[in-house]
Amino acid sequence: MDYNFREIENKWQEKWKADKVYQVSNQSVKPKYYVLDMFPYPSGAGLHVGHPLGYIASDIYSRYKRLKGFNVLHPMGFDSFGLPAEQYAIETGQHPAETTKKNIETFKSQLDKIGFCYDWEREVQTSNPNYYKWTQKIFLDLFNSYFCNSCKQAKPIKDLIEKYATKGGSSFTAEQWNNFSATEQSEILMKRRLAFSSYGEVNWCEALGTVLANDEVTNGVSERGGHPVVKKKMRQWYLRITAYADRLLQGLETVDFSESMKEMQRNWIGRSEGAEIEFSLSISPRSGEEKEKMDEKIKMPGHGYAEYKVASAMSFDNAKENRKNPTEAEAKLWDALRGSKIGYKFRRQHPIENFIIDFICLDVWLIIEVDGGYHTTKEQVDNDAYRDADLERIGFTTLRFTNEEVVNNLEHVTKLIKDKADEIKNTTAEKLPKVGGSSPLKGEVRVRVYTTRPDTIFGVDFLVIAPEHDL
Repeated sequence: MDYNFREIENKWQEKWKADKVYQVSNQSVKPKYYVLDMFPYPSGAGLHVGHPLGYIASDIYSRYKRLKGFNVLHPMGFDSFGLPAEQYAIETGQHPAETTKKNIETFKSQLDKIGFCYDWEREVQTSNPNYYKWTQKIFLDLFNSYFCNSCKQAKPIKDLIEKYATKGGSSFTAEQWNNFSATEQSEILMKRRLAFSSYGEVNWCEALGTVLANDEVTNGVSERGGHPVVKKKMRQWYLRITAYADRLLQGLETVDFSESMKEMQRNWIGRSEGAEIEFSLSISPRSGEEKEKMDEKIKMPGHGYAEYKVASAMSFDNAKENRKNPTEAEAKLWDALRGSKIGYKFRRQHPIENFIIDFICLDVWLIIEVDGGYHTTKEQVDNDAYRDADLERIGFTTLRFTNEEVVNNLEHVTKLIKDKADEIKNTTAEKLPKVGGSSPLKGEVRVRVYTTRPDTIFGVDFLVIAPEHDL
């Protein structure tokens, strides 16, 4: 006997609908289970083969969980709001509300013929004001919130405004904040809001009059309509999802996903652990217009143009060797200075151009030299004077002490060093230029960059390198 599937299936599907077999109640003693499909866009063409490909699998799983005693919520909806609806209306000359309504009816009829176990009482249409009013509310909630770095969660932006008004921020005082214009305050808050506007490079389609995601662009044209797409810098809205990277990764450890699915999510979250690396730069005086530009960029107040050269490999080797064999005075002074004991971080046996400095504080450009017994000849005294003058031309301040001063009166020496560092900090330290997060020392102009973890694509290993600051 032939199976008359149209008659038989229509009969039972109508009965299931009348008996509300798939309707789910919120009041149930059964354990809850939620199966959610990706909502389709209701185009005029109806379903395509990709829709049931995924929906059949989730339908099977929904039925399985229902037979296992779960109260299964399995809804369906339609992503009917936005560009596709607008373009379809333009192409057909019909109002988008009418075409969307008609297309949804076609989709529902096709889905019912397949026999999916959806609870149509839970249907969602994103073009319905009763739905998108909640997306608008969520956006406003995000806009009016900021990510609190100390408690690792969202807080009302009004709390941050109150903090700025009474305690100030990391780069301004409360008095400065209260004197900022409304525009200046708005720009500062925009850098903390969870929903914020900023400039970025986007895929712009002039014909469609909108920005497109990468997956909506194929070979330089829009997937919808085949219109040209160009890269364009525009101001647009962003969500500060990256602030939640750590929490998202931690949450993955508590969900019942396969390891392959978790790894996909980790890659999507994109939190990267890398390293900060400093590279030495060699900057030399140029002639003509190029030199004038370089002068303006690197000139130091009161010192004019300074020529920077990278310290030679031999200088670094000599510095390392000197650290292994300090004099008694050098050892005593290093013990007094190390670990920021006087409030400033010092380095020892540090190469600058052709010189090796005994002790140096890069924060205030202060050099400390401890003279041994051989600093008595006229030649050595002349060399010291030349060295001090050369370093002063760049912007350094040099203090010199004898071995006897350090060994016999260490407390007095360290006080003189701290007093001089305080003096520089309070008068001229803010004028000392910075490049890439570190001082542009003669012989050691450096730029600091951040690198991601190594990755491999098509058999090629690579690192992403990004400057810490704009040069």
